[in-house]
Amino acid sequence: MKGILLALAMFGMISSSMNGQTPEESTLESIRQQIEHQDDPIIGIAPNTEIAKQGYYLDAKTIGTLAYQWGYAMVRMEQAMRDYIEVPNPLPSTSYRAPLNEIGWAKRLPTSKDSDMPTANNDTYYMSAVVDLSEPYILETPDTDDRYYVVNVFDMYHTLTEYIGKRNTGTHAQTIALVPPGWEGTLPSGIDKVVNVRTPKVWLWGRIHVLEEEDVSTVHALQDKFELKTLSEFEGKSLRKTTYLPEMPEYAVSDTLRFYRYLAFAMTQNPILDEDQALVGQFERIGIIDGSFDESSLNPSQLKGLKDAALEAPLTILSSMYSSSTVINGWNVATKLDNYSFDYGFRSLIAGPYLGGQGEKEAMYPIRFTDSEGEPITGTNTYRIRFEEEPPVNSFWSLTLYKADTKLFCDNELNRYKFSSESKGLKRHADGSFEILIQNEKPDNTDNWLPAPKGGYYLILRLYEPHEDMINLKYELPQMERLN
Repeated sequence: MKGILLALAMFGMISSSMNGQTPEESTLESIRQQIEHQDDPIIGIAPNTEIAKQGYYLDAKTIGTLAYQWGYAMVRMEQAMRDYIEVPNPLPSTSYRAPLNEIGWAKRLPTSKDSDMPTANNDTYYMSAVVDLSEPYILETPDTDDRYYVVNVFDMYHTLTEYIGKRNTGTHAQTIALVPPGWEGTLPSGIDKVVNVRTPKVWLWGRIHVLEEEDVSTVHALQDKFELKTLSEFEGKSLRKTTYLPEMPEYAVSDTLRFYRYLAFAMTQNPILDEDQALVGQFERIGIIDGSFDESSLNPSQLKGLKDAALEAPLTILSSMYSSSTVINGWNVATKLDNYSFDYGFRSLIAGPYLGGQGEKEAMYPIRFTDSEGEPITGTNTYRIRFEEEPPVNSFWSLTLYKADTKLFCDNELNRYKFSSESKGLKRHADGSFEILIQNEKPDNTDNWLPAPKGGYYLILRLYEPHEDMINLKYELPQMERLN
């Protein structure tokens, strides 16, 4: 009798009311039971239309998830780069936006009233330049007199190709050539460094350190000395030609398949890397061929699989915060930003809310969401973090608080969003140790108080040029003790 029921269920002839499942769920469960009892189901089970429907669905969902993990970073970069070359008028002093192929610098540190960039630091002025490499470009940097700065060269996969700045190349004046893929030519003499990139566009994402209460006109003067020229301009052969990025299509949020449409467009703008060819070749089975997404080539089971993948794949990316990082005393510490290898989900996570994050050689970003009890940190509680000594860095460090809902600074009467190496309001003990008090209510003594919102928030401990003990995860990060 059991065999008869199983056979009938396989052909959809039993009402789902028998077990409370939908007919589709009942069919899938029956197929699974049959596979479970086969030593080799590929040999032992004959295909039929119901198996085909389930196979189409699962195949599309699997490939759709991989496509999302692999391609989100490139889609995000294409969207962000077009956003970053849209220059508002008037231009806010915290904005780093600039036209295509030009350098933009922020000229003021952000406050709680600025929302141009989530999870922004409060230590440096940011620089941005989106460069369309129709030919090599030449970046000229000034002598910063040992002041910390860095210019990251990102390709359109959000891969950090090179660091230019204090740690890696020094703070003397430099001339750097950015060379596009496939370019054949001769660079002039006087080039200090050649950076070969893998995509026809690059993003230069820079930072220059601003000391607390210093005369920022000194920093502004340095910023103005960073120059970006085409090779032709640099050699005095011709003036720069105006170029534009092709318009990126827009799709409604209600379009569940919109990610695959964006991905197909992004793939027309960038070469597929050799190491990704085999993976990307699988996308043809979900209708992504030659830079277009053809949903008409897919059957209903495949379309359902892609829609479910679009809803669930973001969860696999978000979970990589935990699967691709190490927890030290409640801090999540990631060390893959210099080499994502094939961890596409983690690359996509960083390209999302942490776009432009640097690798551990340059900086580390331990992030904290929970307290010493493992509970989410919130303004309803009072916390203390005790540092036995200054965090181990060669440049500087900062501890910054962000509201959980907006990823922006918390408004407070002290306009204090962080403590750092230079913070005059941070008092140390004679042995160099110090405690930071974090709570919503203003204490009687505000020296070491980091104001928190009433709701949820998180912390980032930025470590610029960290010591090897930190890079190797041997440094014991301080606990966040709940006091109430």
